[in-house]
Amino acid sequence: MAAVPEPGEPGKGKPFKLLGILDVENIPCARDSILYGSLGSVVAGLGHFLLTSRIRRSCDVGVGGFILVTLGCWFHCRYNYAKQRIQQRIAREGIKNKVLYESTHLDPERKPTNGNHSN
Repeated sequence: MAAVPEPGEPGKGKPFKLLGILDVENIPCARDSILYGSLGSVVAGLGHFLLTSRIRRSCDVGVGGFILVTLGCWFHCRYNYAKQRIQQRIAREGIKNKVLYESTHLDPERKPTNGNHSN
């Protein structure tokens, strides 16, 4: 029997929260950061174990690899996300101004005419 969606949310179930606080579905960059961090922890821990054969230290390196890769991916993705949002806002304002000033004397693309209407 499938879960019944809430009346306000068609087709959506309960959101997945990591550790009860991080809503992975709705927070931009959270899913990718967690996935890359887990892959980084496996690579770092397994690589350290293969080189040194020290189990406890390899687990520590794995946890450190998770933290470093997760935070690195998080900050990189959030920086690009913020940069993209700024570019979208600038484009939105430009389109709004284009629509607002089109065919008026304030239109920067309108060519000035030689006829002066001053007395």
